[in-house]
Amino acid sequence: MATPKLAYQLPSLSSAAVENTASLFRIIALALISATAIASRLFAVITYESVIHEFDPWFNYRATKLLASKGFYEFWNWFDPTAWYPLGRVVGGTIYPGLMATSGVIYYILQAVNLPVDIRNICVLLAPGFSALTAWATYMFTCEMKDKSAGLLAASFIAIAPGYISRSVAGSYDNEAIAIFLLMFTFYLWIKAMKEGSAFFGTLAGLFYFYMVAAWGGYAFITNMIPLHVFVLILMGRFNYRIYVGYCSWYAIGTLASMQVPFVGFQPVKTSEHMAALGIFGLLQLVAFAELVRSHVASRQFKILLRSAVALLAVVGIALGALMTAKGWIAPWTGRFYSLWDTEYAKKYIPIIASVSEHQPTAWPSFFMDLHVLMFLFPVGVFILFKEMRDEHVFVIIYAVVGSYFAGVMVRLMLTLTPVVCVAAAVALSTLLDTYIDPVEPVEESTVAAGSSDADAAKKTGKKAAEAATEPTAQSTKASTSAPKSGIYGLDSRILTVANVILLLSYFVQHCTWVTSNAYSSPSVILSSKNRDGSLYIIDDFREAYYWLRQNTEPDSVICSWWDYGYQIAGMADRPTLVDNNTWNNTHIATVGKIMGSSEEKAYPILRKHDVEYVLVIFGGLLAYSGDDINKFLWMVRIAQGIWPDEIQEKNFFTARGEYKLDHDATPAMKESVMYKTSYYRFAEMFQGHAVQDRARGQTLPSVGPTLDYLDEAFTSENWIVRIYQVKKDDILGRDHKSANAFMDGKRRKRLRPTSHRKLLPVKKSTE
Repeated sequence: MATPKLAYQLPSLSSAAVENTASLFRIIALALISATAIASRLFAVITYESVIHEFDPWFNYRATKLLASKGFYEFWNWFDPTAWYPLGRVVGGTIYPGLMATSGVIYYILQAVNLPVDIRNICVLLAPGFSALTAWATYMFTCEMKDKSAGLLAASFIAIAPGYISRSVAGSYDNEAIAIFLLMFTFYLWIKAMKEGSAFFGTLAGLFYFYMVAAWGGYAFITNMIPLHVFVLILMGRFNYRIYVGYCSWYAIGTLASMQVPFVGFQPVKTSEHMAALGIFGLLQLVAFAELVRSHVASRQFKILLRSAVALLAVVGIALGALMTAKGWIAPWTGRFYSLWDTEYAKKYIPIIASVSEHQPTAWPSFFMDLHVLMFLFPVGVFILFKEMRDEHVFVIIYAVVGSYFAGVMVRLMLTLTPVVCVAAAVALSTLLDTYIDPVEPVEESTVAAGSSDADAAKKTGKKAAEAATEPTAQSTKASTSAPKSGIYGLDSRILTVANVILLLSYFVQHCTWVTSNAYSSPSVILSSKNRDGSLYIIDDFREAYYWLRQNTEPDSVICSWWDYGYQIAGMADRPTLVDNNTWNNTHIATVGKIMGSSEEKAYPILRKHDVEYVLVIFGGLLAYSGDDINKFLWMVRIAQGIWPDEIQEKNFFTARGEYKLDHDATPAMKESVMYKTSYYRFAEMFQGHAVQDRARGQTLPSVGPTLDYLDEAFTSENWIVRIYQVKKDDILGRDHKSANAFMDGKRRKRLRPTSHRKLLPVKKSTE
């Protein structure tokens, strides 16, 4: 009889005691993971203060303040006259309100229980709070893929993975703050609905899908992932009525609910991005009907009928889709969709999309920075799921392929890849640990052979001997089952492997902590650097400038800046802006690009036409701040050129050798542009006769800087990062400002000799 050999002894406990102890440890582990997820996102608050980060979150915060102070009705009907001056913006119909509604509900609940928490602190801490829920949702999702140990690993990975932390640190009050939780929880509910054929879980998936639609435009990822999963299962011949019930309940409830969001409206039944979900819904009805017909028709007749029906429906479907698209009943694919498949499309046709840094293709080092060791475990986990290939595993495999592609196309979509990477990596690592922690060693081949020989001998000894050998043979079979033929020998290899895993995970934790604290916890509105003694030097130029605008300008003073700073100006300075981060009006944005790329003489009438009183530019030449407007200038020119190709051209800002120069070799168009003049005005004075150096671009500038005729310097921040200029009023004598300035400087224009209007008299010739 083959007895299983153990590498180490386990304590003798009942199965109930083991299960109860494991449940307790899982609860404690999930609580610690949730606490870690929250704590790891508080570096920004500890280092700086409780402040809203980046650009878009400032509009979300401003809208949430209105919701908290005036109520949901006023928020829903809010018209913002300060945005996109003079057009304004109907806010209620142009936003996804889920984020603001979530913060508002939390605020009202805290007020109801007499906890007077400021709405700003709720907005700042919302993303860390929801990251704990994301870890919990990822745990449940992974449990459906493998087991609870893998679920704990996946939860711990998503809790500290930089790919997710980058969008969920304290102060990152953007839609993604709650969207990733909704993404994973909706996927979990879909898997439950599909596995159990439950209309209840399908309905819950539809309701959380509605929440996702109300919160983030990335809901289209769910809209297409679930139908793709169902379609692949049908192609694999795995259709069953559990899938039918789960999908139909999700689609019906989710679609009807999502259409209640004003910004979405009838898009689920009128746009190409939603047609896949509608098509799979119709396909499921046909497949279910075909299964019904199959049960009542002979096999041969059914095949003929099926082929005819498929051919007919394919022709009718394609013709109907083409007709509805041609008639405009179904909206065609948008430019954003095409930019996901052709990385050069946006640069050629929609420069406003390509100008955003997070819309650029992802560099390979970014994968390692955001995923670290998970990047290597990810394909192993997908392979393990591929070997077993249950219906839910097919979903993760599809998610992995689609997510990997889109994360490579666009930096921003690394966020959607991170959850599935954590799930697959957890499956891989859990399988490894299960193999090496299992104390049962493989049975020797000689032992197995000896057991088989004894059984054969017992059969030959007759009936009595055979009956006596029955029990040992059963025991031997049982022992062979519990003791596998392949596995891990000895305790030393187990200890070495587990120690290496722990070491690898410790490096992962160290990397995540460093990346979070240094790369992803610095608010864009507050910059910092290190002093020689290692202490932190705070650069607060942005808030200094916005505060100056708030205190020194009229409430209706219109500010002209690039669209990146529109939300911040409205949120902190409370002043009207020409453009902001909503980027819905390309012509308006092109107008600002034209102003910045034109000379003062050409830009001044445009500024006056739009009632602009102040021009704000960001300049990093002194502090080597690379995110300034000079580095964004070519995108301004490209966007303006798309509207006015005859008036402003990108080629005029490059030298004959194709170089982007700002020094002595800069082109006349560059030196005369408003952007160049407002950035480098009085910049040479900072160097007191020494070489004038632009530290952000490493170029030496002329010792004599540009002069301004139509703009007056109003404010320059401490570190010269923010520069504000006041647009001059029309000259009271009707002169152009260049002539007026020349007169004030004592430089009279050279007067030409007036042309005589007298007629010359003809000279008479003498006849003599």
